[in-house]
Amino acid sequence: METPKLPISGEQAASCSFADHVKTLVTQYPMPHHWLTQFMYTLTRCRKVWWKNWQMRWFIEKYQVDMSIALESNPLAYPDFNTFFTRALKPGARPVVGGAGEIACPVDGAISQAGDIVDGRIFQAKGRDYSLETLLGGASARTALFTGGRFATIYLSPRDYHRIHMPLTGRLREMAYIPGRLFSVNPRTARCVPSLFARNERLVAMFDTEAGPMAMILVGAMFVAGIETVWEGLVNPHPSATPRDWDYRDTNITLERGAEMGRFNMGSTVIVLFGKDRSDLDRAIQPGAPVRMGQLLGRVRPASNAT
Repeated sequence: METPKLPISGEQAASCSFADHVKTLVTQYPMPHHWLTQFMYTLTRCRKVWWKNWQMRWFIEKYQVDMSIALESNPLAYPDFNTFFTRALKPGARPVVGGAGEIACPVDGAISQAGDIVDGRIFQAKGRDYSLETLLGGASARTALFTGGRFATIYLSPRDYHRIHMPLTGRLREMAYIPGRLFSVNPRTARCVPSLFARNERLVAMFDTEAGPMAMILVGAMFVAGIETVWEGLVNPHPSATPRDWDYRDTNITLERGAEMGRFNMGSTVIVLFGKDRSDLDRAIQPGAPVRMGQLLGRVRPASNAT
């Protein structure tokens, strides 16, 4: 049985207004994205006590960060801002679904869009979609695995928990670094920049799971000074114009559902892909809905029931 298409609601349904279009043209396209991101990399790793303490106090007040759930609740105990930003949570702060075939949400954030991959295109915002093949780095073999499948795009705001976890137990098969721009990925930019997620720098991690192939796509953005995975560490401390691929099929890197798989050093977006007829997204997963890591994202459709 096909899952009903998820409705588009609220701000996510709005198209790019003239004012937003002008603001995006002025504030996004001319910016030296990579230079600013490298500058941010330096600032957020500075360990001068007065500087890092000021950064953290300002950030917590501005974004109303809840430190009570952090494993280390005293912000001044962190050696630098980036360590604070990628802080661990207390055990049990994010319960992970444990039922058979249940798919866990990989991050804290808000659903940007979710639904079906139609004719090789992924919905971005009203009037905008982008190519699945381009998102995956132009690899036709990867693209074929998810044609006609489902996706969920989750935006992480600055105040969110920034570690990324596994939706399902999966064995790592390959990873690709795809260079690109570093536009902001906030809702306004998603409405106004064509093919945003297929233009920005990104990391594609491919897993074999009980739902078949699953892709975790970690999208970079302005000020996202590095994307890490638990198996490679910091993948792109200095953004490159050269694509790179890793083949893990001869290894046995397996991560359990709910296990950490990576983190953003500053906030961004995660896109999860599943193959055709292998997943049903939960009805609560609607555009604009807030989500927490570990909550129900959807359910695996058994291969015997695939149509």
